[in-house]
Amino acid sequence: MKILHVFLFFVLVGLLACQSENNSENQTENKVQDSEIQQGTWRAILKSQGGDLPFGLEISQKDNSYLMYLLNGEERLALDEIRIEGDSIFVPMHIFDAQIVAHISPKKLRGYFQKLDTEEEYKIDFLAEFGKNYRFENQNIEPISNISGKWKTTFQVENREIPAIGQFDQKGSKLTGTFMTKTGDYRYLEGSIFGDSLMLSCFDGSHSYLFKAKIEGDKIVNGEFWSGKTGYRQWVAERDENFTLEDPEKITFLKEGFESIDFKFPSLTEANKLISLKDEKFKNKVVLVQILGTWCPNCMDETAFLADWYQQNKREDLAMIGMAFELKDDWNYAEKRITKFRKRFQADYDFVFAGTPSKENRQKALPMLNKIAAFPTTIFIDKSGKVRKIHTGFSGPGTGEYYTQFKAEFEETMQKLLAE
Repeated sequence: MKILHVFLFFVLVGLLACQSENNSENQTENKVQDSEIQQGTWRAILKSQGGDLPFGLEISQKDNSYLMYLLNGEERLALDEIRIEGDSIFVPMHIFDAQIVAHISPKKLRGYFQKLDTEEEYKIDFLAEFGKNYRFENQNIEPISNISGKWKTTFQVENREIPAIGQFDQKGSKLTGTFMTKTGDYRYLEGSIFGDSLMLSCFDGSHSYLFKAKIEGDKIVNGEFWSGKTGYRQWVAERDENFTLEDPEKITFLKEGFESIDFKFPSLTEANKLISLKDEKFKNKVVLVQILGTWCPNCMDETAFLADWYQQNKREDLAMIGMAFELKDDWNYAEKRITKFRKRFQADYDFVFAGTPSKENRQKALPMLNKIAAFPTTIFIDKSGKVRKIHTGFSGPGTGEYYTQFKAEFEETMQKLLAE
């Protein structure tokens, strides 16, 4: 009897050991599975102050990691510097100094979006779910009208009113479009109309926008607009195909008594060198000065256009300079951000670091201008060194016909200057 008890004891110990080993194997297997991300379409949201702010994600494998695309309307922004650490994923946001950090499960990513270029902590809760290809929850209510076309829009900011153009394209309940102000556009917006309710959103890796409003015939009322963590504006609109904004070539101009500009800033393209328009390399050339910041989505759009145009039109009597104003007055930080920005868009022209984008610093950088009202601002200089035109803002590819018009006018101006 004693021998039988001893035998049963060792059998039980063996079973427990096997079970413990199996549990360990299962835990390891589950951990591996949890670190594998489903490939395909995901629906992502940021927990904004106005409610869930949705955007699309597309995920595929790339070598031993993953490739993501941010999806807004027709835009696909590549996120290709992803790293996996244990059961967490770290996703740098394109050119921006920001990231998404999330815990991985096979069909869900949960964590936060974080900006790294701010002094105060900046985090917004993030969630993405696999296999959901809608943006806003389908309410199964037919739209009461089609709002495609141009709308005269007014944003209320404290005691000021900011005019804008709402440009929309509606197909069924799906809505795309953008808003344009005199200093730039809100890029690719995507959303829905259910009944009389309008909803639009966008997340480009830096800026997050959420719009809601009600439709009443040829008017849009009770509009609310949330941006980032704290931004909020009210807005209204009315259909108006003839509405126009202030001429972007009359906002920034030379002060009386000036015909040209000049500056001297450290180069990002030539080590230990200051760049000035008086340098020999710019004499007798048409020079385009692009005032930008790597934190600015409209600057991203303009740089994509300018870099491509420059590659197609390189010649001896043409030069371009990117004058970058960065969020931190730190050379090492600026060099890192601007170098990444240039490589991303293959911007094969000179770049300088001009300090921070504060109003005081902008005025100090180019004191011969009345103001730098927006990023980007583009200055056209002829072969004699005279400023011929200053264009404030940029109508990007999300603006459709306005982008086409900008490109045509840009080409006309540059060819005229080069022919002189």
